[in-house]
Amino acid sequence: MFNSEIRESVVEGSFYPANPDTLKKEITGFLDNTPDMKIKNISGLVCPHAGYIYSGQVAAYSYRQVMGKSYDCVFIIAPSHSEYFSFNSVFAGKAYQTPLGPATIDRQRCLLLAEDTSYSDYIKISDYGHRREHSLEVQIPFLQVSMNNPEIVPIVMGSQKRQNIESLGNAIGNLFRGQNILIIASTDLSHYHPYSTAAELDSRVQKQIKNFNPEEFTDEISSDRLEMCGGGPVASAMIACRLMGADNAEILCYKNSGDVSGDRSAVVGYLSAAFYKI
Repeated sequence: MFNSEIRESVVEGSFYPANPDTLKKEITGFLDNTPDMKIKNISGLVCPHAGYIYSGQVAAYSYRQVMGKSYDCVFIIAPSHSEYFSFNSVFAGKAYQTPLGPATIDRQRCLLLAEDTSYSDYIKISDYGHRREHSLEVQIPFLQVSMNNPEIVPIVMGSQKRQNIESLGNAIGNLFRGQNILIIASTDLSHYHPYSTAAELDSRVQKQIKNFNPEEFTDEISSDRLEMCGGGPVASAMIACRLMGADNAEILCYKNSGDVSGDRSAVVGYLSAAFYKI
């Protein structure tokens, strides 16, 4: 399942199909059913991380906007559901494996990120958070299909404390400013509320993302005023994208699990968004 070089899939056959042909066909179907909104200069995306049957179509709204585009590297920032640790964990092995093949890790950028002494207390090379976590893994097949399998820097945020959020965002934004990189923040929104309650809670998140104010958004996350499991990753991505020149955000799609299953008694919210320079 896990070694120091190859991170094997742990959720194939549950969160997404294990058969490569079925998986590619499903993702292609999602992308084909999604409009290209013609947004230019995208440096960051927000994507959900539930099972594809629930959130795959919402995720496709983000990936459709960068479909066929070329980036030198994609940074994926995801929350940890599977274990607790106090820092941002960067896996610097050879690859993340999915049924579609290996997603090669940009080891040079991983080491550059983790070895900067300004942030070394908060960003470390580690396998913590990568061993059993789904929230990062489920992004990779979409990358493999939509963007021809770019190299990745996989990051799992342990504690979503302010120091971790700001250190990671500032490190990426300052170290890689001017480079052709994309940042993906993995998050779901509110969990297990009735449909109308979830819609209200999630509308607050949409408003804050649309405002594209990294300082204010980080304040909201640090004070637990927004309900989203990956608020820290989104805040870090927002900080980094601002440093790299982005000045706007667009909500691409919002739905919750009740829109798919029909069960509106206890739903989970999903959102896709883009950070870009006008």
